Amino acid sequence: MNKIRKKIKKIRLHQEGTHILITAAILLLIINTALYWGVECKIPFYIIALGSIILYSLMVNFFRCPIRLFNKDTEKIVVAPADGKIVVIEEVDEHEYFHDRRLMISIFMSITNVHANWYPVDGEIKHVSHQNGRFLKAWLPKASTENERSTIVIETPEGHTVMARQIAGAVARRIVTYAEAGEECYIDEHMGFIKFGSRVDVYLPLGTEVCVRMGQKTVGNQTIIAKLK
Repeated sequence: MNKIRKKIKKIRLHQEGTHILITAAILLLIINTALYWGVECKIPFYIIALGSIILYSLMVNFFRCPIRLFNKDTEKIVVAPADGKIVVIEEVDEHEYFHDRRLMISIFMSITNVHANWYPVDGEIKHVSHQNGRFLKAWLPKASTENERSTIVIETPEGHTVMARQIAGAVARRIVTYAEAGEECYIDEHMGFIKFGSRVDVYLPLGTEVCVRMGQKTVGNQTIIAKLK
């Protein structure tokens, strides 16, 4: 019982889901109440009620926000900014901010993953921007440059510059970014939230030691994805 209580305390709902969950609960309640009292045959009500429970459970699961602390030395460490799966580890030419070659590690988030995003490194936020774009499937390579996205550039205490890019997907239509240029940021803090399936790219200096492999699952603010030199 104590283990269950501790687990519950570590999980909360993200603030970005409050209005959506309240609105959905009211709408589903109205629909199910109307069916119960307005239709003599109760079979449609039972079917819709079951579907409503499943749908609402999926929504609650999507907006869950575990309380996590890294609890390790963060010097030169890059942690996963999101829950998901590693879909890209490669050197690429970054044309929007650095205009040079960088190591990119990408994490794809399915609709079942936690969608809160954490800062990948400690440091000072040097740049924040938002670009409108398309809503291609997030795992496609061109999604990094063609989809709607938010870009956060962080300078670490050791002088390394790291970029995190939140990318909207085919279903995700809203990116929330909390970062503001000039502020300090820390690994345990939330960087933002992406609603309903998407991806986060991390751009690192060449020569950075990669600590993950293709297809590996990541836990946001827990999995070490790289070590800066």
